[in-house]
Amino acid sequence: MCCGTKCWLIAGAVVGGLLAILGGVLIPVGDLIIEAKMKKDIVIENGTIAFDNWITPGSPVFRQFWLFHVKNPNEIIDSTAKPFLEQKGPYTYRTRYLPKENITQNADYTVSYSLPIEAYFVPELSVGSEDDVLTVLDLAVAAAPSVIPQIALGLVNGWIKKSNSSLFQRRTVKEVLWGYKDPFLEAIPDLFIKDKMTGVFYPFNGTFEGPYTVYNGKDTIEKTAIIKEYQGSSHLPYWNNPNCDMINGTDAASFPPFVDKKKAIYFFSPDICRSLYAEYESTRDLKGIPTYHFTLPSSAFASPLVNPDNECYCTDRELSMNCSAEGVLDISRCRDKKPIYLSLPHFLYVSDFISETVDGLKPNKEEHETFVDVEPTTGFTLKYSKRLQINLVFKPTDKIDLFSKLKTPLLFPVVWLNETATIEDDKADFFKSTVIIPMNALKIIQICLICLGGVLFLACSITLCVRASKSKSVH
Repeated sequence: MCCGTKCWLIAGAVVGGLLAILGGVLIPVGDLIIEAKMKKDIVIENGTIAFDNWITPGSPVFRQFWLFHVKNPNEIIDSTAKPFLEQKGPYTYRTRYLPKENITQNADYTVSYSLPIEAYFVPELSVGSEDDVLTVLDLAVAAAPSVIPQIALGLVNGWIKKSNSSLFQRRTVKEVLWGYKDPFLEAIPDLFIKDKMTGVFYPFNGTFEGPYTVYNGKDTIEKTAIIKEYQGSSHLPYWNNPNCDMINGTDAASFPPFVDKKKAIYFFSPDICRSLYAEYESTRDLKGIPTYHFTLPSSAFASPLVNPDNECYCTDRELSMNCSAEGVLDISRCRDKKPIYLSLPHFLYVSDFISETVDGLKPNKEEHETFVDVEPTTGFTLKYSKRLQINLVFKPTDKIDLFSKLKTPLLFPVVWLNETATIEDDKADFFKSTVIIPMNALKIIQICLICLGGVLFLACSITLCVRASKSKSVH
């Protein structure tokens, strides 16, 4: 009887130890299982889960626009008063809903494609109609001194008067965003400007973004979705610096799997003509899926005095106060010399000496920052908001009456946008059933085996020691 009990306890200790060891062994084995599944599912190749959601975004993508209505246009022109602005919006458009085109799988484990660009208005997600009329900056007049050769600036004043144009105008939302035939441009001879259309995003519909060439991940999973080339080149032609001209990361729709929250994630955006990075801020729950919440830090647009890596992005020393300005990016080099500056909405993180030149802006981190929520195992972006503000700069010149009273360059907000998407409920349920639940089940099995085995091993081992101690004391 005694021997039988002892044998059972020894057997229990052995079994418990084996279970604990099995649970421990399942940890690296489980990692290998998960990695094997990722290599199968996230490769950008026909037949994978990733490929189906890569051709066309699995969740609807919207662009919301808030336009800045100018409340005191005459005072600005007559007395150089501080602009008083009021945002109007959102005006919402569905975009990125067309499938990628010219998809080509290449021999070097890359895939090439072009992204068609189209947008259609969504009234139910907007505050009004595309035909709402606002008082806005005249884009063509404001940009003229920068676009037209300096030798011809004396003619600009005559063209402005001939077309009865001013620094501000009344335009519909649709015209401001997507384009209209401008009277000032029509007054300019074709020798200087042939295209008489202008608009913040003109031309947009019917155009293409790319072509891109990205790694498909079949050869090296760590490179999945990373951009190899954009428009046939591995670097940009804008910044005259090898670091700033680098194309880093992905297009932000997804990232390589097994995301490390201790490292920044990199993505390239043609809208801003450069690569950016986001840093981990917190872990969040999105429809039952744990995600890493990465945000665009203030250092991304910081002055070179704060972030020396941004030295090559400083191209206008006058406006930037000798490169001391925070939070703005001059992209005129990639926008046909149009004096366009980007910032975060409402001048978030922008230097006071710039933001204080206008009234009506109220920067708010939660509302105006850019972020991506990434599922760390797969690297899939499940929610994001890309928020940018488009500003035009115009400078004093005595050759044009409208600019003659200006004392310093003025950075004028025109519109800010929020391109956003969130995984839909049915896609979230599918993701959980195919990715999250199997991974969690494997982890639960590992923990249960280790705990059960550990408890059984300790209980039997302690009992054996106690019995052995009592037996010695009796003898």
